[in-house]
Amino acid sequence: MSYINDLKKVVEINSYTKNKDGVNIVGEIFDEWFESLGFKTTIYNRDNIGNHHYYQSAHINNAPKLLLLGHIDTVFPPNKFEYFTQDDTWVYGPGVCDMKGGNIVLLEALRKVKNKGLVIKNIDILLVSDEETGSDDSKYLSAELAHAYDYCFVYEAAGADMELVTGRKGVGTFFIDIEGKAAHAGNHYNDGYDANLELSYKLQSLVQLTNLKKGTTINVGKIEGGIGANTISPHSKMIFELRYKYAQERERILKEIETIVQKSFIEGTKSTLSGGIQRDVMQTSESSLQLLKKIETITQQKIVAQERGGVSDANIVSSCGVVTLDGFGPYGDGDHTVKERALKNSFVRRIEMSKQLFEYFIKNLKF
Repeated sequence: MSYINDLKKVVEINSYTKNKDGVNIVGEIFDEWFESLGFKTTIYNRDNIGNHHYYQSAHINNAPKLLLLGHIDTVFPPNKFEYFTQDDTWVYGPGVCDMKGGNIVLLEALRKVKNKGLVIKNIDILLVSDEETGSDDSKYLSAELAHAYDYCFVYEAAGADMELVTGRKGVGTFFIDIEGKAAHAGNHYNDGYDANLELSYKLQSLVQLTNLKKGTTINVGKIEGGIGANTISPHSKMIFELRYKYAQERERILKEIETIVQKSFIEGTKSTLSGGIQRDVMQTSESSLQLLKKIETITQQKIVAQERGGVSDANIVSSCGVVTLDGFGPYGDGDHTVKERALKNSFVRRIEMSKQLFEYFIKNLKF
């Protein structure tokens, strides 16, 4: 398990999304590892975040191509959670499952393929630097590159029963700013336009759009407004999140949101909407289920399909029409907390699975 030492090396380097230097150091380590396997590195330099890293193998023209997708950033700022530990069963540390551990799985599987004397071809890798903050920069790069690929494996953590992910909800983050008119709450109550009251009506209307049967939720996560108890509120604002399981629900909700924003429940108030869809839905498709069955045949094991409410960069690539599966990383829990851990034997299982899939793809150039 020498790859555990590789995991330790990158986990102990803080790669908080906003820690550009730390993220870049981790990226440079992966550069060295992938280049030793024959990959050609392209670095997409960024000024305010870490660089994105794209690794290309030899290509057979006009043959299907496979993209392996991961990220090298983590969620904790420097000096908060930076250590790596292990026991007989688990490894612990920032990114051991989300998702430096997943990157190590794909790396080690490719090493095993290379060690068998196979030439790695038509398999490329993209490691982005800002996934944990929404991929606001890298999503454009991921979408641009995705169109060249037929398949995509994403190395986020596996499920508890080693599931692969066939679907993820879409997510959008929105902001509503409400302008009212201040007035003395005692002497001139009727002269004011209460922005806080307007917000309360809008909040209730938004939440009513939730449809749990269809997997659609609206969460108003933060509200602000007003000056003080003796003043009619001249301004208020809210931040809310939309999650949806189906594309048709996205269209329905977006229209309803516009209607709610444009309507003034309190005469005299004006509202402005900003924000939008961050990552579109990754819907389970017949193509993804067929690929899952093919993987079962190749690996001679039963694999459970899973749909998740959380998002990943799989959403982006899937939205470009690429047959995408997620969850190829190790199993772990506690991600985004100081209790993050990953199960050691899940690394063994996932590395073997990926090795078998890479070998099959290289020999057949298709799934």
